[in-house]
Amino acid sequence: MNDEPKSAAEMKELRLNRKRTQEVEGIKAMAEIAAADIAIRKRTETLRALRLAKEAADLANPPEPKVKAKAKAKAPARTAAKTAKKADAT
Repeated sequence: MNDEPKSAAEMKELRLNRKRTQEVEGIKAMAEIAAADIAIRKRTETLRALRLAKEAADLANPPEPKVKAKAKAKAPARTAAKTAKKADAT
C-alpha cells in the first residue's frame, strides 16, 4: 500500500465508504439473525405439536400395566396346629 499521507478529502471518503460497508453488513447480519429466529420458532412449533399429539395419544391409550413376576414360594407359614404338634413332641 501507499505510505503517503492522504488528504483530508480522501480520508473523509474512506470513512464514508467504511461506514456504508458496515451499515450494509449490519443489515445483512440482522436479516440472517431474523431468518434463524424464524427457523427456530418453526422447529419449536413442530416439536411442540408432536409432543402434544403424543401426550394426547398416551392419555387416550394408556400402556398396559406390566405383569409382575410372581415371587418364589416361601416356606409354608406355620399354623397353630403344627406348632402345637411340635411342642407336644418335645
